[in-house]
Amino acid sequence: MPFLFDIKRYSINDGPGVRVTVFFKGCPLSCRWCHNPESISFKTEKLYNKSKCIECGSCVAVCPENALTLTKTDGVVTDFEKCILCGKCAEVCPTKAIEMSGRNYSEEEVMTAVLKETNMMDASGGGVTFSGGEPLMYPEALKPLLIRCGEEGIHRAVDTSGSVKSSVVEDILPYTDLFLYDLKVMDPQIHRKWIGADNMLILKNLRLISDHDKEYHIRIPLVEGVNTDDKNIINTISFLNGLRRKPTVVGLLPYHNIASKKYEKLGRSYNEEGMAEPSKESVSRIHTLFTENGLNAMVGG
Repeated sequence: MPFLFDIKRYSINDGPGVRVTVFFKGCPLSCRWCHNPESISFKTEKLYNKSKCIECGSCVAVCPENALTLTKTDGVVTDFEKCILCGKCAEVCPTKAIEMSGRNYSEEEVMTAVLKETNMMDASGGGVTFSGGEPLMYPEALKPLLIRCGEEGIHRAVDTSGSVKSSVVEDILPYTDLFLYDLKVMDPQIHRKWIGADNMLILKNLRLISDHDKEYHIRIPLVEGVNTDDKNIINTISFLNGLRRKPTVVGLLPYHNIASKKYEKLGRSYNEEGMAEPSKESVSRIHTLFTENGLNAMVGG
């Protein structure tokens, strides 16, 4: 069964047209700047937004494990040694200050959500995007969904980091119309420092996709202090130009730290040390380098 943390309607940033984006939960990478930190863990998680809490005590009263305490300074505090993540607290919270992230969906649940939006997809040239986390970590759940969408004539995109077994990519290729492929850092040591793993599989699988007659877009998060230096940009351009087929689009995505609030909800600290939003001048310079070297680059694509 698909293990998801969200199904988003009317998405305009996950492929062509207006789309339904299906978010799988769980990722083999741990990018320092991840804007969906709730997507990383392969387990159900609890999010708490103190600013939305009205301190009614409903969650405390309903907790079967007595794992919640209402405090004067920190709002509702969860003892995670007792908490079994049953979600009862989230069910009764009147302001949605407590939310659960991650549950198993049936294939029919997902397809029902997707099929509801076929008129919108048809009118806009959109479709469905399977994102994450990392959807390719769940090939046994993803493949039937791709096949079902294909049978319905729905355009299918897979948003991936590429950090998966190549056999999985090969198995999914025939049932995918578009890959949205993340490419972050070329140097394997720097990649490991900021992303938690080297990039060997990522580069290998990108070569694999480019060797097939399959459309793919590259997405590059631009993080000052991590990957905006000339050396990394030039090496990235050289790698992409060395592929058998170039990407249709190279999307340049300037970093921002607005996801820090999500880390707070998860009870985690957001470590922004060494990272910064790139200047407009830096983004313009990088965009020019890509376009002057024959790649169709766009900011925010």
